[in-house]
Amino acid sequence: MKKFLLVFVILVLSFSFSFSQNAEERKSTASKNVSIIEKEFLIPELNTISHKIWVYLPPNYTKTSKKYPVIYMHDGQNLFDNATSYIGEWEVDETLNELFNKTGKGFIVVGIENAGEERINEYTPWENEKYGGGKGEIYINFLVNTLKPYIDATFRTKKSAKYTALVGSSLGGLISYYGGLKYPTIFGKIGAMSTSFWFSNKVENFTKEHGKTNKVKLYIYVGGKEGEDMVSGTEKTEKLLLETGFKSKNLKTTINPEGKHNETTWKSEFLAVVKWLYNIK
Repeated sequence: MKKFLLVFVILVLSFSFSFSQNAEERKSTASKNVSIIEKEFLIPELNTISHKIWVYLPPNYTKTSKKYPVIYMHDGQNLFDNATSYIGEWEVDETLNELFNKTGKGFIVVGIENAGEERINEYTPWENEKYGGGKGEIYINFLVNTLKPYIDATFRTKKSAKYTALVGSSLGGLISYYGGLKYPTIFGKIGAMSTSFWFSNKVENFTKEHGKTNKVKLYIYVGGKEGEDMVSGTEKTEKLLLETGFKSKNLKTTINPEGKHNETTWKSEFLAVVKWLYNIK
């Protein structure tokens, strides 16, 4: 199981996100309040791949002058549109549109497209002896120093950390965990779903160093059918956080016995993550 899981996570979620099926053969499912901004971003220290940025705006964005919380998410190809997703989209737009209709709570979502075969470098803050990677700090610095200032200047955002979330799955969960704990004055909320804590044992010292005085809200999720290493890694991290001094009121850990390592599961859990992080009943 361990060998299978590692191969699956690395090969499918690191390389295959540069979807193989021609997107033109699939019908777009993105809502009308989702767009890809004109400006693309290069991260010279990271790679030579231009990153497209998807933006979801609340249904009433053009009818008001209100400012909104912002959720930054990785793997932008898979969040809103079946035509660009690898094996199905998260339906972030449909989920948040429905939440808005029921509660009046609106969000801006910024989805950063991954760089295909370079995804493993972008989303891993430490190198793995077998799988490489380790350029995640450069990626997070890009979010902090370049992308967030651009988004704040372009859209009506609530800029402070308590309104800003960082959410991702698998290696995207790992880089969300890393980015949120390292920059708690930028990202006050973290959604770490199916997080690849197994990728490097350096996550333990990082947790000890950054967990004690951290005041971020952290939602950790894992599926019971993702493999023993995924579940035990999540449980171990939760325990270490609490032992280090992370406040239990700011931590929620969910283990779904039937959860698998795929977009279908993350789609079904996304609403719970948002509602808990933002105290929506």
